[in-house]
Amino acid sequence: MAPHSSPRPARRPLTPAPFVLRLCLHLLMAGLLVLAAVRAHSAAGTVAAAVTGVVYAAGSYLPPVRTSRRAAAVWLGVLGASWLAMLWLTPEALWVAFPLYFLQLHLLPVRWSLPAVALTAGAAILSYVGHGAALNPGVFIGPLLGAAVAVATVLGYQALYRESERRRRLIEELIGARAELAAAERHAGTLAERERLAREIHDTLAQGLSSIQLLLRAAERALPPDSPAAGHIERARRAAQDNLAEARRFVRALTPSDLEHGSLAAALERLCEPGAGPYGSEAGAYGSEAGPRVRFSVSGTPVELPTPYEVALLRIAQSALANTVRHASASRAEITLSFMDASVTLDVVDDGEGFEPGSVRPSSEGGFGLPAMRARAESLGGTFTVESAPGQGTAVAVSLPLSPEDRSPTAGGTA
Repeated sequence: MAPHSSPRPARRPLTPAPFVLRLCLHLLMAGLLVLAAVRAHSAAGTVAAAVTGVVYAAGSYLPPVRTSRRAAAVWLGVLGASWLAMLWLTPEALWVAFPLYFLQLHLLPVRWSLPAVALTAGAAILSYVGHGAALNPGVFIGPLLGAAVAVATVLGYQALYRESERRRRLIEELIGARAELAAAERHAGTLAERERLAREIHDTLAQGLSSIQLLLRAAERALPPDSPAAGHIERARRAAQDNLAEARRFVRALTPSDLEHGSLAAALERLCEPGAGPYGSEAGAYGSEAGPRVRFSVSGTPVELPTPYEVALLRIAQSALANTVRHASASRAEITLSFMDASVTLDVVDDGEGFEPGSVRPSSEGGFGLPAMRARAESLGGTFTVESAPGQGTAVAVSLPLSPEDRSPTAGGTA
């Protein structure tokens, strides 16, 4: 017995239970055919049993029968014809009807298999009566009971198999979702670590090397022109300058992809484009019909900012816009980046529903956006404020201090 259907995907290797069932069916068919051949009252009956066995064996191993439902139906027709011939010659062929029930139920659609089983049971009963057996309830009950058991067994097994396949697919989907979630968490962790390393390098190595450079320059100016230490100080200053440039290259390499190909202003402007999500590739709809219209503007004279400043301001803008889309039900929002003499300020304002800032608490669905934004700003020595009220929209403002070095043309974006 083999699986047969119209062209279908390749089956997975049989598990032990189906393999054992098929083996038992093969053995049952072989045993009943041998019994019918031995107890046949004529050579013709023995030959018919042998032919039926050959047809059954051929169908079990021919590839077309395994891959095409039409070929399987043709094979069942030939097998049924040989069985009817055998049934005509010997009443012992009656018992072969039982494995035929399973074959018909397994290989044919339900709308064809149930009538085929009924016809097979009827043929077995008529043959038994036609060979002169006395009429009694067992003549009818035996074939019909066997047919009922076969129908219940096969249909029940098929229902269990479908349920098992549904659960298997569900488990595969869950495993796939878990793998995707793990990959997303690893990616988020990688980005967070990159930002942390960039901030640490900027705040420690780069700033330390910059201070060493300034001190060496001051020492160089304080030395007499003919001092033998002047050359050593000059070489030390150049070494500090080279290492500062290398530290800045490390910081650039760890910069988020949003800032790799442009300034902070350009990254914020891209964030406001229609279809842009809070993290670039995520589904969001800033500036589109599915979300608020977002406008970006720059105030003051732009200067290069330290990389940690750019990363913090970009992430705060992304988080604030994400809150606007998810919670504010706003129709308009505006991002303003302001450069002033002693600070750089980012404002995100919307005309949404608003809320009571003091009533916000972290929730199981997130709710850590405002504390995270505040922590980013305060970690860089800045300030973070939220102004909102029910029905009056929300304004988020972050201000980061700028030192003279930060405002120099060579500072900021490189360190």
